[in-house]
Amino acid sequence: MSQKVLLNTKEVNIILHRLACQLIEKHLDFSNTILIGIQPRGAFLAKRLTEILKEEYQISDLKLGLLDITFFRDDFRRSEKPFEANQTQIDFLVEDKNVVFIDDVLYTGRSIRAALTAIQSFGRPKSIELLTLIDRRFSRDLPIQPDYRGRQVDAINNEKVLVKWKENDGEDAVYIEVKS
Repeated sequence: MSQKVLLNTKEVNIILHRLACQLIEKHLDFSNTILIGIQPRGAFLAKRLTEILKEEYQISDLKLGLLDITFFRDDFRRSEKPFEANQTQIDFLVEDKNVVFIDDVLYTGRSIRAALTAIQSFGRPKSIELLTLIDRRFSRDLPIQPDYRGRQVDAINNEKVLVKWKENDGEDAVYIEVKS
């Protein structure tokens, strides 16, 4: 397998700040907006964006939740290897709130479909938007598109997009890995 750098640390940082600014443009003070990181990989992006919004743009009233979609996936019982569940951390209702789902890579759209089902356990949102760091635009199985995207990638099926976060992987970077 070979790897190619798609985004280096500096480029990831620039994109994170751009995404934070786009969220501010749309949601202003975030008084009626909730950020929801989709477990596991979207949690890193959601936490990082929350940190940027609070520390660099002084958004104080910001709610962040983490949503586990494991048991809502349509392939839950189809895998030979059992899925490992993560923890949902949402200690507030989403009733009549603007929700922004945050995930690292939008691929087939099936994770987002599962998140749309899972979030209903916490109330009926006023609206739901999607923010992704990487949008693999030619790989969709469902009609789902991001409202905010860091980078659009035309990766083919034998290519995998790997997002690395310094908190988990020691670096902020995005790679495309080609399976031989």
